Amino acid sequence: MNMKLLKYALLVFIGACSYGSLSTIVKLGMNDGFRMQQLVGSQYFFGWCMLLLLVVLFSRKKLGLKIGASLLGAGITISMTGIFYGFAVEQLPASIAIVLLFQFTWIGVILEAVVDRKWPSREKIISMVILLIGTILAGGILEPSVGEMTMSGIVFGLMSAVSFAFYIFVSGRVATQVPAVNKSLYMTTSAMIIIMVVFSPSFIYDGALTDGLWKYGLPLGLLGIVIPVLFFSIGVPKLGSGLGTILGAAELPAAVVASVLVLQEEVSLLRWVGIFVVLIGIAAPQIIPMRTGEKSPKPSSKQSLRKVEL
Repeated sequence: MNMKLLKYALLVFIGACSYGSLSTIVKLGMNDGFRMQQLVGSQYFFGWCMLLLLVVLFSRKKLGLKIGASLLGAGITISMTGIFYGFAVEQLPASIAIVLLFQFTWIGVILEAVVDRKWPSREKIISMVILLIGTILAGGILEPSVGEMTMSGIVFGLMSAVSFAFYIFVSGRVATQVPAVNKSLYMTTSAMIIIMVVFSPSFIYDGALTDGLWKYGLPLGLLGIVIPVLFFSIGVPKLGSGLGTILGAAELPAAVVASVLVLQEEVSLLRWVGIFVVLIGIAAPQIIPMRTGEKSPKPSSKQSLRKVEL
C-alpha cells in the first residue's frame, strides 16, 4: 500500500477506533443515572451541531436536490445501526451483541462483491475468516456464563450488522464528489431525525442536559458522529468498501481496551488473544501480498481518481 492510500487507511482505522470508545462512555453515562435513549439522542444532537459548525466555518457549498436526497437516504443506515444495536444490547449479553454486530465484516465484503460482480480477493477472504475467529474469541462468547438470549435480540444484532455494512458501503459510493464535511452533515441530519423520532428528543428540554448529560453527549457526538462519519467519508471512497469494512473491525479491540483503561474491567487471556487475532485480520490484506511478493490490493482506477475534499 503506497503512502497516499495508507493515509486513507489510517483515517478509517481511527474512525473505527473512535466508534469503539462509545460503549465505555455510554456505560459511564448510565452509571451516572442517564438512560441509553438519552445518551444516544445527545450523541446525534451534539454530533450534528458540531458538523453544522464545521460546514459554516469551512464549507458552505450548496448541494443539488438529487445529491442531497441521496445523502439523506444514506444517513438512514447510520441511525438504524444505533437503534438495532441498542435493542440487541437490551436483550442480549454484551459479548453476544457485539459478536453479532461484527458480522458486518463478511456482510460488507460480500455486498461489495455482489454489486461489483467480482469475487472477493484471496486476501479479503482470508481476512474475513481470521476476523470471525478473532471476534468470537474477543467477544468472550466461548467463556462460561454467557447469559440468556432471546430470538428477537439475535435478530436485532444481525440487523445492526447489515445496516452497518450498508453504511460503510454507501460511504464509499454515494456523492463521493461532495466535500466530506458537507456529506457528513447531510447523512447525520437524517440519522438524527430518525433517532429523535424513535428515542424522543425530550432530553433537550427536560433538564437532562443541564443535569450533566452534556458531559457525555459532547464526547459521544465527537467520537461517535464527527470523527467516524467524517473520516469514513474521506477514506472509504479511496480504499473501496471491502477494505473499509475490514479496517472497520478495529472497533472491537478499541472497545475492549477502552473498557479496561477507563472502567477497569477485567479481560481474560482468551479475549486478549482474540483482540490480537482481530488485528492480524485487519492487517492480512497487506501482509499476505508482501509475503508472497504480490502487489497489495488497490481500489479501482475510477476510485483512485476521485477527489475527496474536506
